[in-house]
Amino acid sequence: MALAILIMAAGKGTRMKSDLPKVLHQANGKPVIEHVLDTAGRLNPDKTVLIVGHQAELVSEATRSYPVTPVVQEPQLGTGHAVMQTEAPLRSFSGEVLVLSGDAPLVRSRTLEELLAFHRREKASATVLTAELDDPTGYGRIVRDRLSGDVLRIVEQKDASPEERLVRETNSGIYVFDSKVLFEALGELRTDNAQQEYYLTDVFGICFGKGEKVSAWRVEDADEIRGINTPEQLREAEELLKLSR
Repeated sequence: MALAILIMAAGKGTRMKSDLPKVLHQANGKPVIEHVLDTAGRLNPDKTVLIVGHQAELVSEATRSYPVTPVVQEPQLGTGHAVMQTEAPLRSFSGEVLVLSGDAPLVRSRTLEELLAFHRREKASATVLTAELDDPTGYGRIVRDRLSGDVLRIVEQKDASPEERLVRETNSGIYVFDSKVLFEALGELRTDNAQQEYYLTDVFGICFGKGEKVSAWRVEDADEIRGINTPEQLREAEELLKLSR
């Protein structure tokens, strides 16, 4: 099965308190985005697309030595809108699409291989990597069918009901999609949510509504899904990288 990897790297990273794009902050001697690109490269993808936005030229130049195709998201209207920008370079692509976050350097290539294998075994159209957290505040919640265990939808924190906020299984921001299903669903996304953005997570609800198989695979080590949004989180990630490499 052909594999394309999309890496989200368009964010500004306001809470980093720096003009430098978040993904270019150094973690253990190299930019955060390089850790993600190195992990992606171990999967031997047929194509890697880097979605840039804030200081797009700087991020593109910093990753020039990697075999990636950069696309610009401008303006930035959400994660679904980011993936919409990849339609042109992937127009002739047919296979699996793995979506990674450029600010989440802790996920292991072995974990991604297991995620892809699970997606194939399940014959799923869409699969999300999840983790169970003691405090899921700020994360999207995974809402499953009580009987089948299939994913009904992924609800962002701001849109979650009080009951949904009690769910401890959370969204990592890492997904696998069938390419055809993904790009068809992107055309159906709407912005009727708290942030008035195109949520990539809404693809799961669209797929479920069409009778497509949607799944979730839970990673054992929740640290792997950690993103970096603050200088403190960057320092924590550096310590964890030293332990995991």
